[in-house]
Amino acid sequence: MNFSNNPVVLFDGICNLCNQSVQFIINHNKKGNILFASQQSEIGERLLETYHLPQENINSFVCIYQGKAFLKSTAALEVAKHLDGGWRYISLFMIVPKFIRDGVYSFIASNRYRWFGKRDACFMPSEALKQRFLSGNIITEI
Repeated sequence: MNFSNNPVVLFDGICNLCNQSVQFIINHNKKGNILFASQQSEIGERLLETYHLPQENINSFVCIYQGKAFLKSTAALEVAKHLDGGWRYISLFMIVPKFIRDGVYSFIASNRYRWFGKRDACFMPSEALKQRFLSGNIITEI
């Protein structure tokens, strides 16, 4: 698989909302072209550094696609373009001004641990899903 042509989602591995979002994406991306890495993983930290993003308290999941890093609502809408069925039409919300979209996103993100809780450890994919989760040895391919 050529990783540079696939969206990569960097998510907060201890956030319950983020983990539920990853499960949602997996369930609605039957092509399996969206890849994942926890922000707390070695590859996640290296990708954040590569794209000059903060490695702590980023308060956003990140979508890296075609050499660009997208944050907050733009990242979510970029991911939506790759979902199955009607879910891809959520990306039409890109017409809403970014400051409004990101305002809503930031409000939810700043309350995500309180509302949804957090895990003691990062999400661990099943054997069947491991190929969609990046490991440190493929960083040069992204």
